[in-house]
Amino acid sequence: HPGCSPVLQAARGYARPVTKKRKDIPSHLDDLPPTLLKKDYANLPVMNSVDDVVKRVLSLEMASQREKLKVKTQQLVEKVRRSPNDNGSFEVQVAILTAKIRTLEEHLQRHPKDKKNRRFMLMGVDRRRKMLGYLRRVNYSTFESTCRELGIQYSPPQPYSRRLTKRWLVKKALCTKVFQEKQKLQAAERLKQRREWQARARAAREQQE
Repeated sequence: HPGCSPVLQAARGYARPVTKKRKDIPSHLDDLPPTLLKKDYANLPVMNSVDDVVKRVLSLEMASQREKLKVKTQQLVEKVRRSPNDNGSFEVQVAILTAKIRTLEEHLQRHPKDKKNRRFMLMGVDRRRKMLGYLRRVNYSTFESTCRELGIQYSPPQPYSRRLTKRWLVKKALCTKVFQEKQKLQAAERLKQRREWQARARAAREQQE
């Protein structure tokens, strides 16, 4: 307003709420059709005779993020399971972890300061890498098919390397010296016990003779 003072205009501009643009992050749940039923109602025979409104309410169109994640996890498990009753093999566990990891990755893209969920995601990635490493050693064909079906790019763990510093070298030399001194003391104690046992055995033989 032209009649307002500059101080009032600045205060109004300062008090105006700031709107942040929301990032359009693609989700791994976007490929789920909205007409698909929820996991708890997908295999019920009565769903073939219910009304369309009821089907819409029980479909993914009205579902929450958790219910969509259940359906997505079930789809990934169906790709890699060995048999219809397979619920605990390494391939099934890898599929379940993959769905959780991708959900946490999307959450961290929106909330990068969430350290708790970042720790959970790293723990899941490490556990999945160990399972895939076991499959790679035991059954390489199953490992290849699991990675291909789930879209996983496996990277073996890097060998452990430590940066050599002067403090670490001194500490290592001290620990080595302490270990050697302890080994000497234990060797002397064992020698003493052996001589005592030999003396007792010699005395027992002399008494028998």
